[in-house]
Amino acid sequence: MNDLIDDDDTTGNAPEFTVSEISGAVKRTVEGAFSHVRVRGEVGRLSRPRSGHIYLDLKDDRSVLAGVIWKGVSARLAHQPEEGMEVIATGRITTFPGQSKYQLVIEDIRPAGVGALMAMLEKRRAALAAEGLFDAARKQPLPYLPDVIGVVTSPSGAVIRDILHRLRDRFPRKVLIWPVAVQGEKCAPEVSNAIEGFNRLTPEGAVPRPDLIIVARGGGSLEDLWGFNEESVVRAAAESMIPLISAVGHETDTTLIDFAADKRAPTPTAAAEMAVPVRLELLSWVEGQGGRLSRGVTQAIATRKQRLGDLGRGLPRVEALLETPRQRLDRAVVRLGPALRNATQTRRLAADRLGGRLAPALEKALNVKRMEAGRVGAGLAPGRLAAGLRTRRSEFSGLLRRLQPARLAERVQLATDRFSEMAQRFARVSESSVRSRRERLEALERLHQTLGYTETLRRGYAVVRDGKNLVTSRSAAARAAHLEIEFADGRLDVRPGGGGARKPASKRSAGTAPKAGQGSLFDEE
Repeated sequence: MNDLIDDDDTTGNAPEFTVSEISGAVKRTVEGAFSHVRVRGEVGRLSRPRSGHIYLDLKDDRSVLAGVIWKGVSARLAHQPEEGMEVIATGRITTFPGQSKYQLVIEDIRPAGVGALMAMLEKRRAALAAEGLFDAARKQPLPYLPDVIGVVTSPSGAVIRDILHRLRDRFPRKVLIWPVAVQGEKCAPEVSNAIEGFNRLTPEGAVPRPDLIIVARGGGSLEDLWGFNEESVVRAAAESMIPLISAVGHETDTTLIDFAADKRAPTPTAAAEMAVPVRLELLSWVEGQGGRLSRGVTQAIATRKQRLGDLGRGLPRVEALLETPRQRLDRAVVRLGPALRNATQTRRLAADRLGGRLAPALEKALNVKRMEAGRVGAGLAPGRLAAGLRTRRSEFSGLLRRLQPARLAERVQLATDRFSEMAQRFARVSESSVRSRRERLEALERLHQTLGYTETLRRGYAVVRDGKNLVTSRSAAARAAHLEIEFADGRLDVRPGGGGARKPASKRSAGTAPKAGQGSLFDEE
């Protein structure tokens, strides 16, 4: 293909290629040569649009390679890329014809060694700690004796057998097992879903809500335990309303869920020991407390019985206590009859005095009311009622005359004429305003066309560039490696050294390529 587009071809006119044909040829060449590559570099610019794809840059100290991870691949990644992480990306090189770029379509991306994982882990731990997810104030106390214990772990491993065996030895409890993957790409979403699922259960539902959750896994490498370092798992553990024990790995293994959990156990067996007390020890303690309670109650009853007897001997006889009140009651009964007769006589005399004063006042009030009733009756005479009715009837007749249909039609016609006049005035003003703005817009468009440089090109001028910059002198044009001349009908690439015209940059002014032997643009005449 290089032979076909050589500017020095003397055999005839070179064939034309469209931009799409060139882009397709380049795409096939690049994809054929780099169909499967592994690239090591540092993650630079990284963006996650709403589409779910991931766009990033892989860079080293001298170069930058654009990369893209499609949405389906991103959901399956074991480790999500972060800025500053050193990674090894596997994929294929392809081109993006819309911008004349090449990029790496990533099919898998992993941190470059344990050092990169530890750096990413420390960065994530610091970010989550800054949000307060590891604060001691968020920790919940563990229940002393939970009725139901939820266990999040693999159903087929030795961890669940150790936990069940330890619970059975110490204090048998109801256990709900939520099976999850404890390593790999499914680990983090399944563990977080299990914690959230236990919290969504209701205490009185068909499946009882656990009083305590244990998240457990056996030991392993940093990569094996990485699922328990994911942000979704940490947030689910921190937001759990049910107290949670983390028992991931051995005693020397540390994951981020350990910081967010309410309690960390060095091993799954230790988590079971934290969850419940020893039943036999508890029974022994209860029996001891029962014995102490019985002895204490017996001693307290004996002490109080003796004290009551001592106090009883010091009290006087009941008969002696009642003699004086009985005598006082007899004297009160004797005095009660005369006192009642005296009080009744006093109240009767007072009532007679009030009756003598009340009769004249009642008679006076009745006379006043009779006089007022007489005046009101005189005002309701038949003659006065007739006069009032005639006045109201006259006012009503006047209102009827004002509401006749002819008067109403006249007022409606007058309002209609005024509305029609205002509508015509508005139409005339609107038409004039639109016409004025249209003329002004046309004048501005003519001025824009006149001042644009494209009109200047149509008058025989040209614009010379050496790539992106304008060339305004002969010396600058002589120094340029190649020049691009823009005419009114297209652009033309030339070489100042005499190589002749090359393929046009946008569209050709003529249908053929320049012939061989054409002189330099700057040769002396």
